[in-house]
Amino acid sequence: DLADLHLAIRPGTDTVLFNGLLVWLADQQAVDHGYLADHCEGFDASLSAAESAAPSPEAVSRICELPVEDVITFYRWFAEEQRTVTAFSQGINQSSAGTDKGNAIINCHLATGRVGKPGASPLSLTGQPNAMGGREVGGLANTLAAHMDYDSLDARDRVARFWETEAVADGPGMKAVDLFDAVERGDIKVLWIMATNPAVSLPETHRIRRALDLCPTVIVSDCVRDTDTARHADILLPAAG
Repeated sequence: DLADLHLAIRPGTDTVLFNGLLVWLADQQAVDHGYLADHCEGFDASLSAAESAAPSPEAVSRICELPVEDVITFYRWFAEEQRTVTAFSQGINQSSAGTDKGNAIINCHLATGRVGKPGASPLSLTGQPNAMGGREVGGLANTLAAHMDYDSLDARDRVARFWETEAVADGPGMKAVDLFDAVERGDIKVLWIMATNPAVSLPETHRIRRALDLCPTVIVSDCVRDTDTARHADILLPAAG
């Protein structure tokens, strides 16, 4: 309701939209060639690929199912406004073509030198509650605290000394998608889910929900009583909001 322009693109066409933007920026001579020369490689190849996929606003309009006037307005605003933030979340990052979509967005910011500047940067929004905090303290299954890897020299010993404990995992565990694959296979019998909603947030939600149904014991702790994941819980525990 607050947007000046809403681009209700056809699902899955994000890459086309931003490839078209890159082509538009080049055509309008809105590319920061100095920034590209100092900080980037492969721009010509990226632009050529974008031109093949989205050669014109008219092509973008047809593929994305948008009015061509709206496409041009978006491109013109991006080209003219130096303070540009492109915020995106799991709809981009966890889609089946998430890498391509992320690259298409970031390429437009690199092409204009709008990276890491006040009011100008691509911004990937964390999709899970306190994911960054989890990374910092070692809450992820595949890393130690402070982004240290298990194969880093003395990293495990450093964490053990800091926490004054010997109870530190010897190696990485399963990431979220791998974890639910294991649940679906029957390798994991008890699953405790805290403050997240994987039945909605993870890719291939139909498989996630099937895995939850197959798991003998699902425990959910959440400050929201009725979530898609909570509906699969055998034990539902309250949590502070």
